[in-house]
Order: sequence, then C-alpha cells, then structure tokens
Amino acid sequence: MFKYDTFRKVIVFLMHDAILAHVQNYISLSKEEREAFLAVLTLLEVPKKQRIVEPGSYIQNEYFVVKGCLKGYYLDDNGDKHIIQFAIENWWIGDFDAFYNHVPSKLHVEAIEDATLLAISYDDLERLFLTIPKFERYFRILVTGAFISLRGRILSTLQKSTKERYLEFCRTYPNIEQRVANYDIANYLGVSAESLSRIRRQMVISP
Repeated sequence: MFKYDTFRKVIVFLMHDAILAHVQNYISLSKEEREAFLAVLTLLEVPKKQRIVEPGSYIQNEYFVVKGCLKGYYLDDNGDKHIIQFAIENWWIGDFDAFYNHVPSKLHVEAIEDATLLAISYDDLERLFLTIPKFERYFRILVTGAFISLRGRILSTLQKSTKERYLEFCRTYPNIEQRVANYDIANYLGVSAESLSRIRRQMVISP
C-alpha cells in the first residue's frame, strides 16, 4: 500500500506539474494561487472509446488532457459523423457552448486512446475567476485562440488544397497521424479516406 500511495502521489504531482506549466505560459501564479487552482481539479482516467460528453446532456466540466488523445464530433440527422476537434496533451476539450451557456450538449467527446484528464467544473471555475481574476485572462486567451483557429480552419477549407490542409493539420497536431485513424483525419479535413491516403502516398514519394 505504501508503494502504491507513493507511486500515485508521484503521478499526481507530474500531472499537476503539466497543467501548471501550461497555465504559466500565459499567467504568473503565486504558490498560494497554484495550490488554490490544483485544489479544484479532479483526476479522471478514461479508457479508449469511452465518451465523456454525450448529446443532450448538461455539461458540468471542461477537461485538460494530461495524456492521451480525444475527439469531439457531431452526428447529423443522417447519422453522419463530423469531427470538429482533436485534443492531445496540453489541450482542453469539452462542449464549450454547452459548458458556458448552460444548454444541452450537441457533441460527443470520445477517447481515441486511454486518457488521463484533469477536470474543472463550471462552479469551481466561476469561483476561481472571483478569487483569482487572472484566470479569466488565461481562459479568455484559450477561448480567443480556439475562435481564431476555427475561423482559420473554415478559411482553409475554402481556400486551400487538401494537401495544404493536411500539412496544416500536422502542424496543429504534431505526430497525431500515428495516433489517429486515417478515416478520422480525413473526416476532420472534409475529404474521403481514399483521397487522403493518396495524398499521403504522394508526399512519401515526392515531399
């Protein structure tokens, strides 16, 4: 039991270190502020293929990815999947519209790999904004970045070739092509899996 407890404490320390490093890329925190932030986080171990967000549910948490890979997607009335986001280490994921506006979710969020997440609830986040206002800056930067990224993705779809969009995808999600199925990447890019496979073969032959 002692060895297990010690091991778990080390793991939790490393996870906390990961999220603090990410936060402190944007804001500076005192020791007391770091401790207050860590105190409201909940550790989740999510097995591959498990969904943490379902359509119609009211969303209580946002999730920071310590380890693993997840995808957020929408199913249309015909049952066709539309992937709108992947999340790898040091990314946040959730249905942000449902989380912030208290409306039912329209998305699925599913683990592609076994994942380790840190969750923060809406109520804890609001209290954090009141007690440590600089966290509003941190999350505002994230939301603004997500909006800019989405706008860029829409423009890329209208203006760029599939190859250019695939290369842009690889820059956004480094090494993810080894972790995510070809058909999921193709879905995200809005092309057929066959077209993406052809482009990847061409790039190997003539990069």
